[in-house]
Amino acid sequence: MTGVTRPRCTVFLVSDGVGTTAQAVLDAAMAQFPHVEFDVRRYPGVRTLDQVREVVEAAEQANGIIVHTVVIVEIRRVLVRECNARLIDHVDLLGPLLGQISQKVGVEPLLRPGAARGVGPEYFQRIEAIQYTVRHDDGQGLETLGEADIVLVGVSRTSKTPLSVYLSMSGWKVANVPIILNVPPPPQLRQIDQRKIVGLTIDKDELVRIRQHRLQALGGTLPGEYADPEKVAEELIYFRRIARSGYPWPLVNITGKSIEEIAKEVVSIIQRQRLRGLTGQADND
Repeated sequence: MTGVTRPRCTVFLVSDGVGTTAQAVLDAAMAQFPHVEFDVRRYPGVRTLDQVREVVEAAEQANGIIVHTVVIVEIRRVLVRECNARLIDHVDLLGPLLGQISQKVGVEPLLRPGAARGVGPEYFQRIEAIQYTVRHDDGQGLETLGEADIVLVGVSRTSKTPLSVYLSMSGWKVANVPIILNVPPPPQLRQIDQRKIVGLTIDKDELVRIRQHRLQALGGTLPGEYADPEKVAEELIYFRRIARSGYPWPLVNITGKSIEEIAKEVVSIIQRQRLRGLTGQADND
């Protein structure tokens, strides 16, 4: 596929629960399309008609596919109706299966979101964490950055977003903030508890490879220097200098590691940091 623009697919993952079931099925499906660039947008905890309209409008604008695991009958019915009315492709992963089982055994389903995991304080904590994380992706929501349990920082294409989502599935409220070459980081980063911040770094050659792949997927619509080895090296040096200034941020090198491995390292760092007494709010001196 070198030199060829890869096809793209925007998928809206919708659930009235956490969405782990839909995510698992989607992961299995995406693995069958290694040459497709997927943009996955997650909408957990969808339980109102306003939320349904929001996701449907977004999917219509993006010409996306809606994949959903919604067990609340009225919400599912409205979601399907709106998709059909707007000619939006959609896949119901649970509804038909619930209907078939119910018809087979003559027993009505619980129709309770999150029944597979059990609904309790931890369940609602996960919902809140995922929603917070979605709102604080890629430098968004800086005014409430201090509410995060974990703040991930790094240059572009260092797995900040997928790692944030993965951690949020375990109940961590995660924000991620990009560090851009020669652009001062947002002041909010130095105003929050510095023990929450973990930097993600990567070997230069690996980052160049990832960015070249990204450029090919987007048909070269990003600046050429985005994947230029010299510029990439400058970015990484600048990022490390920022990370060392003030209260130093611990760094995790993600090169060659799975999301699960990186997440384990990040959580270990955060747990150790929490045992330290200093908050290191450098701008408050």
